[in-house]
Amino acid sequence: MTDITIYHNPQCGTSRNTLAMIRNSGVEPQVIEYLKTPPSRAELMALVAAMGLRLRDVLRQKGTPYEALGLGNPALSDEQLLDSIEQHPILIQRPIVRTPLGVRLCRPSEVVLDILPAPQQGPFTKEDGELVVGRAGQRV
Repeated sequence: MTDITIYHNPQCGTSRNTLAMIRNSGVEPQVIEYLKTPPSRAELMALVAAMGLRLRDVLRQKGTPYEALGLGNPALSDEQLLDSIEQHPILIQRPIVRTPLGVRLCRPSEVVLDILPAPQQGPFTKEDGELVVGRAGQRV
């Protein structure tokens, strides 16, 4: 069993790049496709707390019902936001990665390098062609 978990959306390039960097460190993480298996309310709040963020900080606006649901209203409580997230998991910003070194919202994807216990095993280029890790496994 791995000690690295990624809350992943395979349709998201940032999420795919993050997963690929985890694998480039020689680890096969636990992959949770959060649209199919969303985290519980308690689990999501624990992830948010571990990141040192507020629940609002992990709400995705683009391509979601964020505006239609009026989630920009600062008067909404975390409980109300969680109600919306339960109904629409697409509202969770992705990817979120948990490792023994911490939990991060990996936007941009190379943020994951800060919390991977093992170094990169070789070069890594993002899907858009941006070189992130050089031939010796060092961050560029």
